[in-house]
Amino acid sequence: MAGLPSPNFGPRRHGGGPDMVVLHYTAMATAAAAIERLCDPCFEVSAHYVIAEDGTVTPLVDESDRAWHAGGGAWGAVDDVNSHSIGIELANGGPDSPAPEFPELQMIALETLLAGILLRWSIPPERVIAHSDMAPGRKIDPGPYFDWQRLAGKGLSVWLDAGPQDADWTIFKKFAVEFGYYAETEPDWQNILEAFRLRFYPAVTGPLNGDDVGTIRDLAKKYPCRP
Repeated sequence: MAGLPSPNFGPRRHGGGPDMVVLHYTAMATAAAAIERLCDPCFEVSAHYVIAEDGTVTPLVDESDRAWHAGGGAWGAVDDVNSHSIGIELANGGPDSPAPEFPELQMIALETLLAGILLRWSIPPERVIAHSDMAPGRKIDPGPYFDWQRLAGKGLSVWLDAGPQDADWTIFKKFAVEFGYYAETEPDWQNILEAFRLRFYPAVTGPLNGDDVGTIRDLAKKYPCRP
């Protein structure tokens, strides 16, 4: 895809290809406004693709290059997520906007795009993550209205309905790390719980519960984060 419009990219620093995908929302009024921002060298941000509400897919950076979409954060052993990932921005104003849902045409386009990416780069579905997963406490996108269960049903991400477990933070932390979440300090764990719930229990608030622990346990056992 030579000559794509964003100048905000560079080589992948590990010398290989992408091995994960990060999903975002744009938090801007229109897809056109987001594309303009992601192509502006003054802002030093970009993504590989933007998907508009009507399903139009706009490529901005070649998949083989390193786009600047993830910022600080980590997933498993990866602390330079930009070098390891393909970033997809979904045109959406966010959960507090007048239209927080992701339209059907946009989801169909995402599914088609993701299927091709995973096939081209041999990326397993558990390596399709939210921006909030790798930057808990800093980012919440794609947020509580995004249908992760739908993606998982098509083999494009992961989902489990697990049995409950004791609400034990020690067990939750152990399996959260094995699944891919990363904490530097003890206060980070509350942010990780909230990021986990954004994906798997978006309506749930309050203290850690047995469903949280049971689900992260079974996710980690079935989909341990690879090095």
